[in-house]
Amino acid sequence: MTLPAALTLALGALIGTTMTGGASAATSGGEAAEAYDLVVRNGHVIDPKNHVDAVRDVAIKDGKIAKVAERIDASAAKKTVDASGEYVTPGLIDLHAHLFPGPEDAYKNGWAGVAPDGFTFRSGVTTAVDTGSSGARSFDLFKKNVIDRSKTRVLAFLNIVGEGMAGGDYESDLGDMDPDMAAAKAKENPDTIVGIKTAHFTGPEWTAVENSVKAGEEADIPVMVDFGNNRPQRPLEQLLTEKLRPGDIYTHAYSGLRGELGKDGKLNPGMWKGRERGVLFDVGHGGGSFGWDVAIPAVEQGFLPDTISTDLHIDSMNSGMKDQSNVMSKMLTLRMPLKDVVNASTWASAKAIQRPELGNLSVGAPADLAVFTLEKGKFGFVDSFGWRVDGNRKLLAEVTVRAGKVVWDLNGQAAQKYTPAASRFTASTDEH
Repeated sequence: MTLPAALTLALGALIGTTMTGGASAATSGGEAAEAYDLVVRNGHVIDPKNHVDAVRDVAIKDGKIAKVAERIDASAAKKTVDASGEYVTPGLIDLHAHLFPGPEDAYKNGWAGVAPDGFTFRSGVTTAVDTGSSGARSFDLFKKNVIDRSKTRVLAFLNIVGEGMAGGDYESDLGDMDPDMAAAKAKENPDTIVGIKTAHFTGPEWTAVENSVKAGEEADIPVMVDFGNNRPQRPLEQLLTEKLRPGDIYTHAYSGLRGELGKDGKLNPGMWKGRERGVLFDVGHGGGSFGWDVAIPAVEQGFLPDTISTDLHIDSMNSGMKDQSNVMSKMLTLRMPLKDVVNASTWASAKAIQRPELGNLSVGAPADLAVFTLEKGKFGFVDSFGWRVDGNRKLLAEVTVRAGKVVWDLNGQAAQKYTPAASRFTASTDEH
């Protein structure tokens, strides 16, 4: 029996669709649906770089963002996630963490650091920045043991101290703060070293800060400052208005340990002047650097952070800090708008480390994203000093995608639902 040519083509297309399990599925317009690797559907997308704050679908292919639209045909997608009633964000960037674990006692190759993959994905973090655990002499070991072995994208602020965070005596050693050596190591590793860090310095001199800035200038990267011990010889206002450059970062902004808040309850005028100058202010929660007695009045006076980060280490993660999504929830409790909380954990952090390809869902960007529920109820949020504030909203990471792959799936939203017919034991023996 001879069929008309048009009917023959239509029948062939239908058979092809059936045999490939929908890989050639036709859209309502007659065009073949794109065979995306993953489509996240019906989620409320917050993508600050692209000014998106609405329900959208997000399609991923070959490890990149392929499309963001009100509706994407997912009939040919290999995997879908229904994010109805949930929020979809770019993969979070934790701008301040300590990720150089090892057998020693400190943060450099030490017991205080944590392996990133165990503590990033479960809170929606896809990029974590180690801040100063390694210095120029220890960075190669850090890269070998952690950066090159992690699924998390691990970047680094290089400590101005050559040994890195190897303990108090090392971190205050003025003779081991060589800006040329730090800048040279940063130039050798432009893909991973995004800044210079000074931390925990106990002396009265400005050497740690000044040498960090020299290294930052030479390598054209920002400096992050943990200002160490509070010293009258190097006041906070002078740091923020004279020593740091626009784009440099002051972390632990709500610690209260270095005069961020005056005895009169007013924010240190140097904080405002530093912001006007272009210095960025980072939360850097940590185990001893976030106090409600500073954060609440600071935010009430209008001083919100530029970036939100954890200062993740083995103590902070088991105390008030916990993880990135918990710190973000604290900022929600302080009435920081959700879109601003997301921005401070994604696009603002990407810009701070000069990585504009990160922290956004632009077409062609790395396919790093997170899906969150915004839980409602009564939640207790504890600061670094044991004080609790109750809130009624809490972000919970449901799904995390890194480079197009689902790496965290709290409730199996990306998994195939089990049925006896789909059991692994019913597959042919040739597949095992």
